[in-house]
Amino acid sequence: MSCGDKHKRPPVLVLCGPTASGKTALAVRLAKHLPVEIVSADSRQVYRQMDIGTAKPSPEELSAVPHHLIDVVDPAENFTAGDFCRLGRDALFDIRKRERVPLIVGGTGLYIQALLYGLVDVPAGDADLRSLLLQEEQEKGEGALHRRLQSVDPILAARLAPGDLVRIVRGLEVYELSGRRLSDVQAEHAGQGSPYRVITLGLNMDREALYRRIDARVWQMLEAGLVQEVESLLRKGYSPSCKALQTIGYREIIQFIHGNLSLEEAVRLIQRDTRRYAKRQLTWFNKVKSIIWLDSFGEFAKILKLIDSFFNAA
Repeated sequence: MSCGDKHKRPPVLVLCGPTASGKTALAVRLAKHLPVEIVSADSRQVYRQMDIGTAKPSPEELSAVPHHLIDVVDPAENFTAGDFCRLGRDALFDIRKRERVPLIVGGTGLYIQALLYGLVDVPAGDADLRSLLLQEEQEKGEGALHRRLQSVDPILAARLAPGDLVRIVRGLEVYELSGRRLSDVQAEHAGQGSPYRVITLGLNMDREALYRRIDARVWQMLEAGLVQEVESLLRKGYSPSCKALQTIGYREIIQFIHGNLSLEEAVRLIQRDTRRYAKRQLTWFNKVKSIIWLDSFGEFAKILKLIDSFFNAA
């Protein structure tokens, strides 16, 4: 297998899919057969000290193959798709210099898209407008901004949960500042070419089987010490309101620690919201027509053959 001529577009492998679909295990298995280094495309695994709740690769998996874009910022730091694109492009370049092949692994579709195709050209955020929008949500009640987004950009609204205020506000900002729907801009951008030659493999399984895996993994996180991980972060002074700690798993455990939820109710909510998140991930990835969908548990030989054909076609 050749990694391709250096004067051609460099090859990049992508392994995507919903949470709990087996991406990490498959990526490490592929690394035993291919000259790859892994670039994590996960919007939460970038945060240090957040290991259990973000389902980071185990120490054994991390030592089995070089990983990039894991543990790069502290939980209180802001981290954007732009930051990921910049650091990710550096990682792709360094991997290429070592004559290895980047294997992008993750479920954050926006990060994968930004890394492969660049960022969408939209207006910068407006602090005053953002403040007004958040005030509207507070005054009119939870879900008000999501309903507003549905009226101006229903495609984007369908991809977002009513509580995902960061992305909802961004969609409304773009519409108010430019008069364009963010989903339209993203769709146009997706049609542009990439400086890389890419094969994208998507992992999926029967929906009920995926949900059972999600439910089981939440209990595994509890057994692995998720509550203790969150307690440690709070003791170190990280605010419960910081963006990283308002994500699935952390926000519910914080409510449990503060006595606002029982552990059983916290687990139920984490499971429910993770299932909903997986559904939104699939909605995103199903719009990417180039993805080759596979079963990670039963088609390993087929996956190797597809990758080999990809390299031989260079």
